[in-house]
Amino acid sequence: MEIRILSVGKIKEGYLTEGIAEYRKRLGRYCRLSFFQVPDEKTPDGASEALSARIRQIEGERLLKAIREQDYVLALAIEGNMPDSPELSEKIQRLGVQGHSSLAFVIGGSLGLGENVLKRADEKVSFSRLTFPHQLMQLILLEQIYRSFRIMNHEPYHK
Repeated sequence: MEIRILSVGKIKEGYLTEGIAEYRKRLGRYCRLSFFQVPDEKTPDGASEALSARIRQIEGERLLKAIREQDYVLALAIEGNMPDSPELSEKIQRLGVQGHSSLAFVIGGSLGLGENVLKRADEKVSFSRLTFPHQLMQLILLEQIYRSFRIMNHEPYHK
């Protein structure tokens, strides 16, 4: 199975880069993992909702260029379904059994995802009703994907 992480913006913090590298290494035994980062748009302080929507649209167009036709797209969105870890593991396993060999998890920028990306998504997933920095969300996502594969393979992992 191929897992693709599509996100807006670059990882700037060293501790996040190190954590992502660690989970990338751990996941190597379970799946092919790839990352696609698209540039973020500068958002002025106090941007209007119209400008914010336009920025999400522009970032969304960049993300859509990285999404392939064969990708099963899971958009990370606060309004999405909120699975627990075993349910996420079951979902990933079920999608693989159904023939989806490429899963694309999409993380928006600081303003979230544009409607264009949400419309393309096969489903929306939320990890919490809380808002997380989009850079940190990559690390959280990778940890949960790793946990999912450990659960799938009946391997121990701390709770």
